Amino acid sequence: MSLRETFTDTLKIAMKAGDKRRVATVRMITAALKDKDIEARGRGQSVSDADILALLQKMYRQWPFFRTLLSNIDMVMAKSDLALASRYAELVRDTRLRKKVLAAVEGEWKLTADALAQITGERQRLASNAALQRSIRHRFPYIDPLHHLQVELVRRHRAGTVDERLRRGIHIAINGIAAGLRNTG
Repeated sequence: MSLRETFTDTLKIAMKAGDKRRVATVRMITAALKDKDIEARGRGQSVSDADILALLQKMYRQWPFFRTLLSNIDMVMAKSDLALASRYAELVRDTRLRKKVLAAVEGEWKLTADALAQITGERQRLASNAALQRSIRHRFPYIDPLHHLQVELVRRHRAGTVDERLRRGIHIAINGIAAGLRNTG
């Protein structure tokens, strides 16, 4: 799929979902792309994927909004852990469904990481923000046990254990993870 098709599909999905922010962001990119199309047509040329990538790289360097958007994506990806995702996926009893969804999540994660690297030129997550990178890395040893505890508590809950302490434990784990990641949860 070409980059142009990816943007078109993303815009359609965002519009169907009523995601106004994503629609606005993709429209911003497609407007810049249309300007590039008009410029190229004036020279009797067309816009290639390499041209689109160059445009995104220029937008990253010159547009603070786009740079901040990609920076936020980078931060979220730095906080994600596919190994932990597979632990949570173990809670899905349907093996075929579990593998399908986990493969889709892993595939999208890789596509996003590759796109970020191509646009920003940074292969490592949070390469331009060493302090945040270090802060997140230092939080993981404290947050990871909460994830494993949460998976076990959810497993027990789904197995039919009805206990107020179990439910409270799940909520505490959720809040502890959110606090550790500095997300709202």
